[in-house]
Amino acid sequence: MSDPGFDPNSAASHDGIFGLPHDEHTARVILIGVPFDATTSYRGGAAQGPYGIHEASLQVDLHDSDTGEPWKAGIFLEPVSDEIRLLNNVARPRAAPIKAAGGAPADDPGLAIVNDASDTVCEWLRARCEHWLDAGKLVGVLGGDHASPLGAILALADRNPGMGVLHIDAHADLRVAYEGFLQSHASIMHNVLAQAPGVAKLVQVAVRDLCEAEAAAIASAGGRIRTFLDGDLSRALFRGETWASVAGRIVEELPRDVYVSFDIDGLEPSLCPATGTPVPGGLTFQQACFLLEAVATSGRRIVGFDLCEVVPGEDGDTIDTITGARIVYKLIGWMLRSQQRST
Repeated sequence: MSDPGFDPNSAASHDGIFGLPHDEHTARVILIGVPFDATTSYRGGAAQGPYGIHEASLQVDLHDSDTGEPWKAGIFLEPVSDEIRLLNNVARPRAAPIKAAGGAPADDPGLAIVNDASDTVCEWLRARCEHWLDAGKLVGVLGGDHASPLGAILALADRNPGMGVLHIDAHADLRVAYEGFLQSHASIMHNVLAQAPGVAKLVQVAVRDLCEAEAAAIASAGGRIRTFLDGDLSRALFRGETWASVAGRIVEELPRDVYVSFDIDGLEPSLCPATGTPVPGGLTFQQACFLLEAVATSGRRIVGFDLCEVVPGEDGDTIDTITGARIVYKLIGWMLRSQQRST
């Protein structure tokens, strides 16, 4: 603890994430913000997610009735990278006409700029994660659009071969180079499966928007992908199955080591109305929290996470960032608890 006089019961008096006084030396958990959303295909703004989550986190009470006192382990948000923010400022206007046209040929110069920028983000994030993992830290990523955490997943898959990805999302994200963008937000899980042989299983939850090619990819994956469609989850609940039973079936599909990739649009749109591609349906806040608890208490180990597609609302509407900050705190709490149980 960098401030021995810190009072967790008082109003936030420090400008660290959640109002905490930790630094990179005293924190067990390092958060990395990725202010990049060049490939978002409907509404932009996710690049502001790390800033909005940070601001909203100052309103989160530090005692969590589910996980205890996650803050005591130490939580530190790296200064959000100006390099990546400026790179996004270059890539977004290059991507805009391509998205408006529904794509571009592979030799389009604007497309090359966006793809090169996405590669830079991936390599930068992978290096940052490897740095912190070498230092013995636990890592979480604050996106950005859902393309932004690829480097973190690659780094953690290298360190935890055989791990699974628990993917909470309204979309399957299995498209190949959507609109020509090799690292589209709609392609993140395709890229994970193609580039991370260490990922043994992809378990998707709350998916309710997917194309024919994505459905075919799931069917032909030989069991490497298990998708729990939102409609099927709802039907199970309507027919009397408890959410505890449903969550148990989801967790059974996961290997021992789990990375959680959480697109906020996996939740009901009332909790994230400003997100880039909202879809009716989805998980309630408590269903999502219970699912994380089910993972952590099953003997599995959460090795890292991301939360993406959080867009600060306009006109002072902050429910997206308020929801995002609390999901991040729950992710941290259950990651720490799972690490303790595993040890």
